[in-house]
Amino acid sequence: MTAERRTNTLYEAVGGADALRRLSDTFYEAVLADPLLAPVFADFTPAHVEHVAVWLSEVFSGPAEFTAELGGHQALLRAHLGLAITEEQRLRWMELMTAAVEKELPDDALLRRRVVEYFDWGTKIAKDVSGEAPGTDLGEPGPTPRWGWDGLA
Repeated sequence: MTAERRTNTLYEAVGGADALRRLSDTFYEAVLADPLLAPVFADFTPAHVEHVAVWLSEVFSGPAEFTAELGGHQALLRAHLGLAITEEQRLRWMELMTAAVEKELPDDALLRRRVVEYFDWGTKIAKDVSGEAPGTDLGEPGPTPRWGWDGLA
């Protein structure tokens, strides 16, 4: 990896908010057509695509709008309560997201690997939280995590 790459954030390297919106659009188009995953997203709204792009922007060290405007880490975790995500669903989610990453993000193997590693890490947390009942007190999860060239920052 070059020194230049290390000085750029993943947010900059993926192409910023527009690239993350395209990624989110492509991914959710596939998810909503997938028989295994569509039921998990029964309450899906078009705003979800934008919220995911805003979340990813913040995680990859772009603007902190998810925390400022959408409730931060706590809100994201609460959104997964009660979904009862199975490991089969998590793995299918990863397959569809990996395909979206390959289609929408720059042709850079290290960049794509780091982004997919974030999704693997995050989906494991989402799966764990999803087993808890809606309204469960999750405590204070801390600030929105940041993910960079070396993983969790």
